[in-house]
Amino acid sequence: MRPGKRRGRLAAHLPLAIVAVVTIFPFYVMIVLSGQYGQAVSLPGSLFPVHFNWGAYAAALSHGDVGKWALNTLIYAGVSTVLVLVFASIAAYAFAKRRFFGQRMLFWTFISMLMVPYQLTLIPQFILISRLGGIDTYWGLIVPTLANAQALFLMRQFIAGVPDELIEASRIDGAGEFRTFARIVLPQTKPILATLGVFVFLWHWNDFLWPLVEIRSPGHDVLTVGLYSLQAQNISLALTMAAAVITFVPIFALYLALQRYFIRGVTLTGMK
Repeated sequence: MRPGKRRGRLAAHLPLAIVAVVTIFPFYVMIVLSGQYGQAVSLPGSLFPVHFNWGAYAAALSHGDVGKWALNTLIYAGVSTVLVLVFASIAAYAFAKRRFFGQRMLFWTFISMLMVPYQLTLIPQFILISRLGGIDTYWGLIVPTLANAQALFLMRQFIAGVPDELIEASRIDGAGEFRTFARIVLPQTKPILATLGVFVFLWHWNDFLWPLVEIRSPGHDVLTVGLYSLQAQNISLALTMAAAVITFVPIFALYLALQRYFIRGVTLTGMK
């Protein structure tokens, strides 16, 4: 390789390497500090430990509430993700392939909600759920998150690229709207469904503000709220970091399992 070309490649890769190090460093600190269980933490010396103690992970997993928090988070994130994808795909099909009065105005009115900060809708949302009796319940936690404008927009843009000829052929063969959607349109959206599934699951798994406001009893806490409550219990930093690592592992495993669809979905969405 010529020296000039080598220097050019190095100049292109160096900023990416720096960004990667800066991005990974907090995760490194989290893992390293979780191995300092029963030891005094002093920075920067503790960032380069000689011994790693797994006791914090055993203590975090044996904590009576961590398993319950994980189950609550899995229910919240899993059910919300499935319902968001179902509702977003059905609505996107209607907006992309059906024609009805006020379609464009209704679509852009819904999409305009992306411009409204979530914090502005938090109080009205809490009042509505409270009057419906949904405070400190699973459905009260899940239902307000189902109208996802970003998921609808991405699904609509993707479904708009499905050839109309396939849909017309299905209708000529006598298929109804639901069968056309389920048999023709939905299989074409697997990449974007996987991509949105990762994003939506990640958002719900890491959600803190709405569960903090909606949940009242400790038994209904999710992992993020539970980790926050650990700080008030005067426990060790290593135990808190170990619990944070345990929280991070499931979503990272989900990404590894779906990364093929994730990368393909991002690529196709960018091309469209």
